[in-house]
Amino acid sequence: MSKTENVFIRVEPQVKEKAEAIFEELGISMSNAIGIFLHQVILNHGFPFELKIPYEKPIAFDSLSDQEVEQLFEEAMQEYKEGKVLSEKNVRSILKRIMKE
Repeated sequence: MSKTENVFIRVEPQVKEKAEAIFEELGISMSNAIGIFLHQVILNHGFPFELKIPYEKPIAFDSLSDQEVEQLFEEAMQEYKEGKVLSEKNVRSILKRIMKE
């Protein structure tokens, strides 16, 4: 067996418990999971996943100029025309279909 080093980390108890439960389902230990993560860091020369804030902060319209508000509306209309945004009618029909399933 190869030589190993100890790594000590501090995490909230509920985070540790939830992670351990998942690792148990996967059939690996916390130590192995952390080892896998560290190997992926090495292979990727950084985090093996994207780090980002998962949502955009809302825009305060009163902080925007009239020109900026107009530009946002133009962009929204263009997205709607390109089919990137659903109409209320389309959203309602999709929700009704999902609710029946």
